[in-house]
Amino acid sequence: MWDNARLLNQIANGLIAAAVLAVPIVAGLHVVRLPQFAVREVQVEGRLDHVTPEQLAAVARQAAHGTFFTLDLEGARRQFEKLPWVRKVEVRRQWPARLVLDVEEHVALARWGDSALVNDRGEVFEAATDETLPVFVGPDGQADEMARRFRRFAAQLASIDRHPARVKLSARGAWQIKLDDGLTLELGRSDMDARLERFVMVYDRTIGRLPPTAMQADLRYTNGFAVRMPETRGRDAKSKS
Repeated sequence: MWDNARLLNQIANGLIAAAVLAVPIVAGLHVVRLPQFAVREVQVEGRLDHVTPEQLAAVARQAAHGTFFTLDLEGARRQFEKLPWVRKVEVRRQWPARLVLDVEEHVALARWGDSALVNDRGEVFEAATDETLPVFVGPDGQADEMARRFRRFAAQLASIDRHPARVKLSARGAWQIKLDDGLTLELGRSDMDARLERFVMVYDRTIGRLPPTAMQADLRYTNGFAVRMPETRGRDAKSKS
């Protein structure tokens, strides 16, 4: 090979071309890391009711490593979504030195026991709030189903101006509702909508005429329901629709 002048010239030309190409690449890599291209501004889009600008700014200082060109957008997104009330964040660059955040907050629908909250999509998340919310009690993984059922129960009860304050789903699939006036409804594991509808239809003529008290109504009857009142001390009063 060393006595082949033509081949040596070709190799030399190739090395020179590669070197020429490498110069702008290296220069470009150097330029994109210059401090002049650091991210200097964070713009927040979306309505914020719980997340504060100070919280977002603190995360931005931790997440905005690198420059406008080298910033890890996916890594930054994960950092922002660790904030308690943040459900989802879209992160994008805006020339010349701005980071734009499109923030979607959780909308609390209920409390999940004593430890967490459930959003309007049936997702459990951890955050603190003083807002008065209904309480869900149920097995892990059932928050989505409980959110759907809660909406249906609430819609049915709205016609008698009552609201679910606590919804419980047992491990065996039985439903129980405690209303805002203290009345507890036992719905069982099947025909919940039909049972609740029968109760709503006769409410004004039956329990609706009684003073508010911590009564229990068992709706698991074919044509009516049984009511237990605290003062009866174990004696049931049955109401047939």
